[in-house]
Amino acid sequence: MRAVVLGVDDTFTISEIPEPVAGPGEVAIRVAFAGVQYGDVLVRNAHFPIPRPFVPGFEAAGVIVAVGEGVDRARIGEQVVALVGGGAYAEVVTAPAALAINATGVDPRTAAGFGWATPTAYDLINSVGRVRRGDSVLIHAAAGGVGSLAGQFAAAAGAERIVGVVGNPGRVRYARGFGYHEVLTRDRFPDALGEELFDVVLDPIGGATRLESLARLAPHGRILVYGNIATFDPVTVSANDLLMNGQSLLTYNSDLAARTHPYRLAESAARAMAAVTDGSVRIDVTAEYALADVETAIASLADGATHGKSIVRIG
Repeated sequence: MRAVVLGVDDTFTISEIPEPVAGPGEVAIRVAFAGVQYGDVLVRNAHFPIPRPFVPGFEAAGVIVAVGEGVDRARIGEQVVALVGGGAYAEVVTAPAALAINATGVDPRTAAGFGWATPTAYDLINSVGRVRRGDSVLIHAAAGGVGSLAGQFAAAAGAERIVGVVGNPGRVRYARGFGYHEVLTRDRFPDALGEELFDVVLDPIGGATRLESLARLAPHGRILVYGNIATFDPVTVSANDLLMNGQSLLTYNSDLAARTHPYRLAESAARAMAAVTDGSVRIDVTAEYALADVETAIASLADGATHGKSIVRIG
């Protein structure tokens, strides 16, 4: 089968490799589209200790064509989106059956756009951040895959005020279409907010942005850390200061959740999929690439040149 392979020389090539076989508890999926996500950037930049050659791609939308031991054969033919640990930029990928989420109600392009971003946004707002009616929410990277969904989930949870932060002026209007009451460019954060405080802050940025966001937490506020786009330098936080204000710093790692509590992640993904299926949450696929252009797709994401969700056409 054809697959994109990231080699030891840091290059992406289309190669012919053996088709994978579903093992116990797994399904094999004929891939129609694959989603592009920040994990692809981290793999390209060797931030994950993954041996090469490696077939990247962490989100696969397609049809189950085979099942392994212990998996109901009735799932063969089911349209799914799979959350995988690699291998999605290929004609066939195997996935844990629990993380092959039924996507019958949406088209394959939308299913590929669903990927990890939609359950991540759902969990950040509902499971980790526990956004309640009347809360104020600040979301960084508001025009990105997670950010464009988190604004919608926050609105559905009843947040009274939702403020987004984006990297450049060209993204302000785009982000405002996803439930935000106000959108700022990063160079205006935090000064443009005056003395405003927030009950929940979503921060995938890190560094100075993380410290400035902590300073914007209301009493009993929660800051949710789920990435380090700007820098991997550690940020030191005083637990004593958090305690005095009843505040919390919480982290979310969907990859870890997939390995330690896959059924919990699957439950969140199913709830998120229901919101997409009934139209209450919109996935915006803004770019589609051919398999030969995977490297360009990943580079565009890394450079901040994309908004919404990018996908790769496989089948």
